[in-house]
Amino acid sequence: MQDGRDVPVLGLVDDFLAARATRKPSAHTLQAYRRDLLSIIALVGPDDVTLGGLSPRSLRSAFARFAADRAPASVARAWSSWNAFFTFLVTELVVPGNPMPAIDKPRMPAYSPKPLRGEDTPEQLLSAVSHRDERQRDPWPERDVVVLALALCAGLRLSEMLALRSGDIQGRPGERRVEVAGKGGRPRTVPIEPELDAVIDRYQDTRRVRFGRWDPRDPLLVDRAGAPLKRGGLQYLVESCYRRAGVSDRVPRGAQLHALRHTFATRLAEDGANASEIMRLLGHASLTTSQGYIEVTAEQQRAAVRANRTNRSLRGL
Repeated sequence: MQDGRDVPVLGLVDDFLAARATRKPSAHTLQAYRRDLLSIIALVGPDDVTLGGLSPRSLRSAFARFAADRAPASVARAWSSWNAFFTFLVTELVVPGNPMPAIDKPRMPAYSPKPLRGEDTPEQLLSAVSHRDERQRDPWPERDVVVLALALCAGLRLSEMLALRSGDIQGRPGERRVEVAGKGGRPRTVPIEPELDAVIDRYQDTRRVRFGRWDPRDPLLVDRAGAPLKRGGLQYLVESCYRRAGVSDRVPRGAQLHALRHTFATRLAEDGANASEIMRLLGHASLTTSQGYIEVTAEQQRAAVRANRTNRSLRGL
């Protein structure tokens, strides 16, 4: 056991991230770890915080300030990042124990999927965006439709879309698929139906016309200058699609792109997919999460029945 009270914490953070990198997580996951760890370190005290400064009391105070203006999910994620960090330090014999059980974490609300509202909203959205909008500075409807379709018809996450390469769509016609490095580095295979395959091909064709080249190693999604789309750019693109289609009021607050993925899963459940199938297609770590889509579907059906005016006439009988 090392006496590490005077060891700078920032160096240990780098060691932890290097160890995590061997698991091949996404770049987004590693960035989230770093952001969560550095945010709390900054709240613990001045520069050059050492292990000796990470007492349960100082961590509780830092987490209390961190939680003041953040959603419970963000606080819970930061708690998990620090729990993993201290577990690493215990394993490496840097500290004798993990203090995180002494720091409360928020109770998370029950998981509730947030699909787009309205029975025909996905179709209305795709139809509106597929038409060239001359009000845009440089319309590129084929690219915009691909982004929406990858979430609505394949259930991809934002980070998964950004990681796609032009050559990632593989297989024979009619049996196409894409290999996705999912959340937590969990790989999965998602079928690509002929309709989505055709949308992707049209986009690739317009991309060749615009930039005169195609390399299977290039990022699949690019901006209008040909540079890889970034997280903020992709989010803005989806929001602009909602506005152009006039469906912004049907997007659950805080969902944006994720509402498209939730719509994909909800429609799977409505069409009879079981929780195991949904789990595999969406890359969930827990069957409980997938089960939530089926339960929400049942609740929506019950709400529709409850709205039947004839039911009210039974009250007076």
